Amino acid sequence: MTQSPPTPFDIADMTWPPPPYQPPVAPVTAPDGVRRFDGITYATTPGYRPRLLDVQVPAGEGPFPAVVWIHGGGWLDGDRRYPPPTVPAALLHGTVVAAGLALVSIDYRHSLEAPFPAQLHDVKAAIRYVRAFAGDLGIDPDRIGVWGESAGGHLAALAGLVGPADGADGADGADGADGVALEGTQGVGSGATGVLAVVDWYGVSDLVALASHPMPSMPSMPPGVEFPDPYEALLGASVAERPDLARAASPVTYAEGSTPPPFLLVHGTRDGLVPYSQSEVLAAALKEAGGEVTLQPVDGADHIFLGSPDIASIVEESVAFLARHLGTGV
Repeated sequence: MTQSPPTPFDIADMTWPPPPYQPPVAPVTAPDGVRRFDGITYATTPGYRPRLLDVQVPAGEGPFPAVVWIHGGGWLDGDRRYPPPTVPAALLHGTVVAAGLALVSIDYRHSLEAPFPAQLHDVKAAIRYVRAFAGDLGIDPDRIGVWGESAGGHLAALAGLVGPADGADGADGADGADGVALEGTQGVGSGATGVLAVVDWYGVSDLVALASHPMPSMPSMPPGVEFPDPYEALLGASVAERPDLARAASPVTYAEGSTPPPFLLVHGTRDGLVPYSQSEVLAAALKEAGGEVTLQPVDGADHIFLGSPDIASIVEESVAFLARHLGTGV
């Protein structure tokens, strides 16, 4: 079926260049009343793939508080649609929506596409987008939290701690430690990016301290291909070469003197990839700043909670924390 050419009215409404994002299209409503907006382009940059997000909104009138989910993958890999293999997507997504929370799952640029702070710029762009289009999405723009695992936990912690006040305004947004621009202007170029609560599953908090931690064996790769060091890929250099950027990428850098939102840190005590001590250090820094922080160890569990017999309880407790601080009444 052929499509009619645009009418003069359509052409008159067009702008060039087009905005670096797309407005939401009409949602698909499931039989249970949950509305889904899939594959929304929240930011574009020439030469990079569009950054996408999905939204699931509970049945009912709304507007609903929202949780921005940030996937892991060592900043090198991962996909907004898939939690870690130990956490079924149906469990994670279903528990969030059943608690009366909208779920916003986002992609962001991987580290070999663009080094830090591109990943944080994308997270903040997603938050700005959700606020800008909250009415279309059925979301309350004043009740947004963030939740991430591994690399996503690190980005969630930064999103909770880094704001426009973290340094002088620069051409690319607010500057943080050592003058690194952290707020960004991706997507919807301006607007508030603060959040009311943070859940950080086994994220990195201090890249400088972690530089001395030996990396575990990486997955076997085809001949002639090496698995990149995730920290060097994130920074575009080693921590020794760029200690300034490593500090700027470390959530503990911003805890001192901050007014942090409530944090829930969940971490396996036998995590061989990101040591449990990383969450201990962040918890201590947040407490020192007067913040509300809960550190929840998962005894005997490795990274992605491998070895834990009760993943469902971890998910439920994390969702309950978010529901409490975002005000669902659940």
